[in-house]
Amino acid sequence: MPITPSPLAQLPVRHLTPEDLLACSDLSENRGWQREEHKWGLLLTAGTGYGIDDPAGAGLLACCVVTSYGPGIAAIGMVLVAERYARQGVGRRLMQHVLAEAGDTPLTLYATPNGQPLYEELGFTETSRSEMVLGRFTFTTPAPAVPVRPATAEDLQAILRLDHEVFGLDRTHMITRLPAFADHLRVAEEDGEITGFAAAWPNMDTHVVGPLIARDPATAQALIASLAAATDRPLRTDIDVRHTALLSWVKENGIDSIASNSVMVRSVPDLPGDWRRRFAPLTVAAG
Repeated sequence: MPITPSPLAQLPVRHLTPEDLLACSDLSENRGWQREEHKWGLLLTAGTGYGIDDPAGAGLLACCVVTSYGPGIAAIGMVLVAERYARQGVGRRLMQHVLAEAGDTPLTLYATPNGQPLYEELGFTETSRSEMVLGRFTFTTPAPAVPVRPATAEDLQAILRLDHEVFGLDRTHMITRLPAFADHLRVAEEDGEITGFAAAWPNMDTHVVGPLIARDPATAQALIASLAAATDRPLRTDIDVRHTALLSWVKENGIDSIASNSVMVRSVPDLPGDWRRRFAPLTVAAG
C-alpha cells in the first residue's frame, strides 16, 4: 500500500522579501536561536529567501536563504523549521525546492550535526569542518606585529581584488555592504599592499568576526586583535579547523569552542579559492 505524503510536504514555497524579516526572526527564536535581525536584514536583501507559510496563520512554518555568487556557487543558510512542524518532511520539502531552483549551480552550506544526515541524502558531501568560538578576548598571548588600520573608502577596490582572489568568486554584492553592515572594518597593510582584511559586525550582544581574509596566520591574528581592541563585546567567529595555529591562539586569548559544523558542498568537489588564506566566512549563512 503506497504511503500518502504528509500534507505539510505539499505546501507551496514562496520567495521572501525584507518585509519578512520579523517573521524570520520569530522563527529563529522559536528554534532556540537568537533573533539576529541585523543579519537577517543583510541576507534578505543580498540573497534570496525562501519560505513556507504556516497554514494556521502563525507566521512562517519554515525558511532559508540562498546567497548566489554567480554560476560558480551559491550558499544555503538559515534553514529553519518551526518546532511544532519538525520531523514532518517540511525541511526536505524546502530543500528540494531550493535544489530545483539552483539547477546545475554548485551549492554549499554549513551543517549542524542534526541537519547533516538530510543534506547527505540530498547529495551534499563534507569538504571540511568549522569550529564556532566565542568569548571575551583577553590579550593574554600578543598578536604578531603586523600593521593593521581601519579601512577607508579608498581601500575598497584593493579589498575586492584580494577577496576575489582568495574566495575564488566575485562577491562584490556582499563585500560592498560591509562598511554599512559592520561596526568595524580593518585592513592589514605591509609595504603599501593590503594583505588581509576583516570585519566585526553586531549580532545581538556579540561582535561576529567575518569575513577574515589574510595572507597568513600571523596577519589573521593581528586583524582579530585589532578588532577585539575596538569593542567591549564578546567576539564570535567560525574558523576552519585546518587553521590549527589560529584556533590555538584565539583559545589562549579567552575565545573558546562552542560548536562544530560540517562544511558541505554539492555538485562540486570542494569550495573554490584558497582555503589557506580564508580563515572565517562573513557568516556561515552566506559563506
